[in-house]
Amino acid sequence: MPSKKTLSTLRHDIDSVDDRILELLNRRAELVIDVGRLKSVDQREFHVPSREREIYERLMGANRGPFPNEGLRSVFREIISASLALEAPMKVAFFGPKATFTHMAAMQQFGLSAELVPQKSIPAVFEEVEKGRAQYGVVPVENSTEGMVSHTLDMFMESELKINAEVLLEIHHYLLSRTGRLEDVKKVYSHPQPIAQCRNWLAENLPNVPVVDVASTAVAAQIVSEDYTGAAIASELASSMYDLKVVRERIEDQVNNFTRFLIIGKKMAERSSADKTSLMFSVKDEVGILYRMLEPFAKRGINLSKIESRPLKRKAWEYIFFLDLMGHISDPLITEAVHELKECCQFVKVLGSYPKAK
Repeated sequence: MPSKKTLSTLRHDIDSVDDRILELLNRRAELVIDVGRLKSVDQREFHVPSREREIYERLMGANRGPFPNEGLRSVFREIISASLALEAPMKVAFFGPKATFTHMAAMQQFGLSAELVPQKSIPAVFEEVEKGRAQYGVVPVENSTEGMVSHTLDMFMESELKINAEVLLEIHHYLLSRTGRLEDVKKVYSHPQPIAQCRNWLAENLPNVPVVDVASTAVAAQIVSEDYTGAAIASELASSMYDLKVVRERIEDQVNNFTRFLIIGKKMAERSSADKTSLMFSVKDEVGILYRMLEPFAKRGINLSKIESRPLKRKAWEYIFFLDLMGHISDPLITEAVHELKECCQFVKVLGSYPKAK
């Protein structure tokens, strides 16, 4: 066992390191304020996702440990968040309410120093950004087990907002209640997607308990906070926010359960070291059209990571296609491919080029 003197000495050393960290944080803040002044003079964007990515990649690449890279990223996310608040107030709208997975994605992207404002619907998030009441919006777009979020795709048909970044969040569902006892659960509340993702667990562990659909996991937690016989399927964050106990953790049926969220803003993101581009287009109804719309990318060796179709609401049996490809719209080959794609389309819309989430 270390002696009291040795422990005291070590703590003194830690205090000295903390003092040095504090000094460096304030020096960094001074530099950030100078950067903010220059950006203001040049009328440049205060928040640049590609720059954030460069910072994370450089630091994690240089990290020799033992401090873990995941912890390093979390620490610098909050440093960057606080620094951005020094440059300019950051207001972010997200599809709420609080304690939902979209709220968690917003915190992961922007940190705790940003003003995160919940909205009641996905269209409301788009409206907040379009009208300038928020710099960015956060909306879900895809779950690895349940598929695409159609409301988000539909909004891009009318909106001119651009995708600035994407967030991948590993989804873990928790069964929460006031008592924390499984035998007390007489009814389960949650959003339809988490219910679907926990269907097998519910059938095996609560076979005769009714399951009720509600607007969100946070609404479920709020209901259960006043109902001692109910349980909510929600995030771990909801347990602390609504003073609930964990009955069972990680009850999702699929181990690899991820949801993809989009960060939307008014301008196109700058190029980064690894980008993704999203397109929306409508093709002409001709023989071989599906082959022709993919050919411009195939012959240039451009990797397509997703293609999704949605009905065109104005006309029956016509469709809008959503396409994700690897690379930035400014890459010459991608520019050529999109130009060629336009020849067989009624319209093509670039939804954004943005740093690819890891």
